[in-house]
Amino acid sequence: MPDRFDGRLEGWLVLLVDDEPDSLEVVTRWLKLAGATVLTACDGKAGLEIAVKHRPDFILADLSMPVMDGWEMQYKLKNNPEMACIPVIALTAHALQYVEDRVVAAGFAAHIAKPFKPEELISEVLRVVRGKGVIRSGSTKNGQK
Repeated sequence: MPDRFDGRLEGWLVLLVDDEPDSLEVVTRWLKLAGATVLTACDGKAGLEIAVKHRPDFILADLSMPVMDGWEMQYKLKNNPEMACIPVIALTAHALQYVEDRVVAAGFAAHIAKPFKPEELISEVLRVVRGKGVIRSGSTKNGQK
């Protein structure tokens, strides 16, 4: 991973939800190299539970998973007033336009098609969180420290 991403996500708490162990391992490594603290879940149900408990700064979620897919997890997050402001970036192997249109309609902050390079992932994450005005973990959040 290029040095220009070192520390770019310092202080950020990220939830990564994917049912593929290799994806979890590789993307976790990239995010940590960029300075993020990473929580992981292998399905949407576990991801939702972790999100409610830890309130990450943003979530990266695969769309196709067992137990609860990324679509349902996103729906439940968006319908929870305390969680609705957390940006969720969809990760999917489906790069078709209709999938991207569905992602936008479902309220995801962005869509990243697999496979992707570390630079693409970190750049898109930075674009989304900067555009959403996300407050980093450890900063004052909802009036609390």
